[in-house]
Amino acid sequence: MKQASTFEVIAARGWNLLNEGKPFTPIFVVGTMLLFYVSLWGDPMFWQTIGLSLFLVLPLLALFYYYDFPLMLRNYLWLPFVAYLIVWSDVNLPLLMFATGLYFFFTVFFWGTFYYHLRIGTSWFNFTRFWKLVLKNSDSTSGNAQEQLPKFLLLLSLWELFHKRMYSDLEVDYMAYIWFLLGVWALSWILHRYLFDWKPAEKATFTEPVDEIDQPSDKVVMIVIDGMRKERFQEANTPFLDKLKQEGTEYAQMETVYPARTVVCFSSMMTGTYPKEHGIKSNMVWNLGIKVESVFDSLRKIGKKGRLLGVAHLIDAMGDDVEAYTAVAHNDSVDRNILENAKQMMEQEDLDFFNIQLISTDQTGHSRGVLYDDYIQKIEEADSLIEEFVSWMDSKGFMKNTTLLICADHGQADGIGGHGHLDEGERYVPFFMHGPSIESGKVIEDKHSLISVAPTIAHLLQAPCPNYSRGEVLTDALKLARKEPDYETESHRIPTSS
Repeated sequence: MKQASTFEVIAARGWNLLNEGKPFTPIFVVGTMLLFYVSLWGDPMFWQTIGLSLFLVLPLLALFYYYDFPLMLRNYLWLPFVAYLIVWSDVNLPLLMFATGLYFFFTVFFWGTFYYHLRIGTSWFNFTRFWKLVLKNSDSTSGNAQEQLPKFLLLLSLWELFHKRMYSDLEVDYMAYIWFLLGVWALSWILHRYLFDWKPAEKATFTEPVDEIDQPSDKVVMIVIDGMRKERFQEANTPFLDKLKQEGTEYAQMETVYPARTVVCFSSMMTGTYPKEHGIKSNMVWNLGIKVESVFDSLRKIGKKGRLLGVAHLIDAMGDDVEAYTAVAHNDSVDRNILENAKQMMEQEDLDFFNIQLISTDQTGHSRGVLYDDYIQKIEEADSLIEEFVSWMDSKGFMKNTTLLICADHGQADGIGGHGHLDEGERYVPFFMHGPSIESGKVIEDKHSLISVAPTIAHLLQAPCPNYSRGEVLTDALKLARKEPDYETESHRIPTSS
């Protein structure tokens, strides 16, 4: 499989500007306004008034950038637009119709059909399903129509109002606008203060030391089936993964991190901590590189080596520890190509820790939806491919004392398989371990977090934890060597006769 080129790395960053909801809104609003008035580009007065009126709209753009309105919160975004209609009663209907048409052209055809056809080989008729996914999607991406529509309709209406008045040399009621901005800010603050309450609890303490493991692992191989929704995995026919799960230890309530975006989740899994500490808060990474140690750093301290085989934008977080493959490949063959690449890397580098990201399931969820048979089919294909890969590992002697860790980084919601803000289907992920160091036939019902991945891997390989690791070592799954208590230090716990 081809490595991701420098162009693809840059292109992935550019696409995230259009995919992530926060940067998309201002890009789309500005682009729409300029396209609508393309006939006035030769008029210097137009550029003067369009620029000054844009300056007035910037506070509202900043407010919508700061606050997300996913899930049920997006319903409240219509209130400011209704307030605008009541206060100003000034609507440029052709502009708003042009914007709406342009939005659905971008999401349904350019993104949902043209982009996915070129990148992963979906049908030229994918738009016949994708429009339904866009209308249903509830996460804060550009494909969340119910969030983006009220945002850009309001922003364009205000911008057009100010531009028209300035262009015609009419007075602008600045005080009314200031009160309007304060009202939108107050509504946003109240919603996020009292209704935005579904974020997972974060652990305040660092990883605590645990007893030595009875049989440390020589290798840990982690396979992440990106975007595998838990209940859909349970519905799929996956005999090999089911066998690993039944012969190992399953964590039935493994919770992803917030926001549940791929680069964020991988960064948290590999560092053992939360976005506020490792610094990766979305797929759009403005400041490259995690800000804390990763499990790869921990392994280097003891002379061991780990690698992550994943998509190009993971480089933005973990740099040279990522072997990036190209994501421009037909979705029916991409996972097989990834695992063929993984075989080559294992033979050439004999890694102590290997994290492999499979992407076909996630890409199917985004392009075709998670509630269709297409999605189940990709999970079942992943099962077959993983069985083949593990058999190859065994034939080469790489499985003699190896722990397998199988999980998803996040689930996927309805619609375009959005993920990030923990809609139904995103929060809890499949997670199980198998190997000589792992207890057999156990199911752990207690809630755990994916931040436990890094400290558990470090413990299995007898490496120190990353410096900001807060996750618990998953001791319920491990065969630990129990030490005999020292009499002098433990004597205060032994009851004495009176």
